Amino acid sequence: MTLPAIPIFLHIPDGFLSAPVALVFYVLAGIAVGFAVRQTNRTLKESTAPLMGVLAAFTFAAQMMNFAVPGGTSGHMLGGALAAILLGPWAAIIVMTSVVGIQALVFQDGGLAALGANVFNMGVATALIGFVVYRTIGAVGRYKRPFVLGATFTAAWISVMLSALLTSIQLVVSDTSELSIVLPAMLGIHALIGIGEGLISVGAVALILSARPDLLNVTPEESDPIGYTALSGERT
Repeated sequence: MTLPAIPIFLHIPDGFLSAPVALVFYVLAGIAVGFAVRQTNRTLKESTAPLMGVLAAFTFAAQMMNFAVPGGTSGHMLGGALAAILLGPWAAIIVMTSVVGIQALVFQDGGLAALGANVFNMGVATALIGFVVYRTIGAVGRYKRPFVLGATFTAAWISVMLSALLTSIQLVVSDTSELSIVLPAMLGIHALIGIGEGLISVGAVALILSARPDLLNVTPEESDPIGYTALSGERT
């Protein structure tokens, strides 16, 4: 069997996923996005709605700007972890779904058949894991500034690696590539891309901490944990 060239980027094109894999992730992404819309409608603050638009525009612009990595390829920021840190995971999923969808429909960045997988990998997974990692590390450090920034970097890096891992598994299950080939290629490249993602996210959060700490529900002097309900993004 002749295998197609391995895409070492996260926007999976058409023809790289088998029909069953594409269908499964359309269903999973649809369930996740539907639940995110329901939760966001219940918990979204009026002041947060404009921030969703700003983050969607920022993420879209950031994903259009590639930076070179060794091996002759390039990568770009995903933004799911940063969106989850600022908005909570459910609103972040909506933002990321909008960005990934527009890129596929308007700019043909990722195939329509693979849109469910791309939304799940870059939107759902990055927002959920980014939020969980950020909250876990932040709580350990009682949300002091160094821990907030460290949690931001770690959440961003892990979210990129998870997205690359999911993409690799989908390609393997679809018989597009062999695990021994695609996994080192994807994870190796995205380990570097994740560093860039982490630094950009840390820069954004550091600026917000200095100028608008209320957007993070913390102040630089605050030492008590934030009273979030589990995965809600809202204060208790």
